[in-house]
Amino acid sequence: MEAVAAVDGLTKVYRNDRGIRDVTMTVREGDIYGFFGPNGAGKTTVMKIMTGLSRADRGSVRLFGHAVDTHFEQAMAQTGSLIETAEAYTYMSARRNLQLAARFYPEADDKRIDEVLEWVGLASFASEKVKQYSLGMKQRLGIAAALLSQPRLLILDEPTNGLDIEGMVQVRELIVRLAREQRITFLISSHLIHEMELMCNRIGIMHHGRLIREAAVAELTADGSTLEMAYLREIERERGLAAHG
Repeated sequence: MEAVAAVDGLTKVYRNDRGIRDVTMTVREGDIYGFFGPNGAGKTTVMKIMTGLSRADRGSVRLFGHAVDTHFEQAMAQTGSLIETAEAYTYMSARRNLQLAARFYPEADDKRIDEVLEWVGLASFASEKVKQYSLGMKQRLGIAAALLSQPRLLILDEPTNGLDIEGMVQVRELIVRLAREQRITFLISSHLIHEMELMCNRIGIMHHGRLIREAAVAELTADGSTLEMAYLREIERERGLAAHG
């Protein structure tokens, strides 16, 4: 499978000595790649560097073969993202928000706007003001905006964070459906491991700013373990290595 996103030796350390160190990972075409770890593990930092919102101290990111730091436009041409929270003008309708976002993409016409609204299940609410939306609806609107450019890769930072059970199910089912029907590759961060197990085929585990394991979900759970049990094993193994290192 083609490497849609290749991260090599990514390092960024902040003044408080927190950050990420030597993160290397590969997202392949067709993946729903779960980027898992507790809050503060470094997931958002990696994603911000991948999408050009932050610069690394060392290391590189290539999207579709293009280096983000030197060929940003080419790297992002087939990439959509939703980092941290879905931003929208709450006094405007969903459709108007998407019309404003579409100005950045010459190919994103009204037909495309109708298409993405249909995909995310907001077509019947397109004329409502966003202030009337639930948090889950706002998240789906953010995903719709990220889909306007017809991306082959979608990078989503905690897309189910703060949602109730119904909202989480809706967003999860949307991601699985888009991957299957539109052949979109996903990189999704979360600290909710049950959600990862339900929708991801591969996973990368972050711990204290380092990627400690990257593997297929089927491999991690081959012995009958849940992904949660596999994660706890990896953490214990990492602590054992640190204690003897």
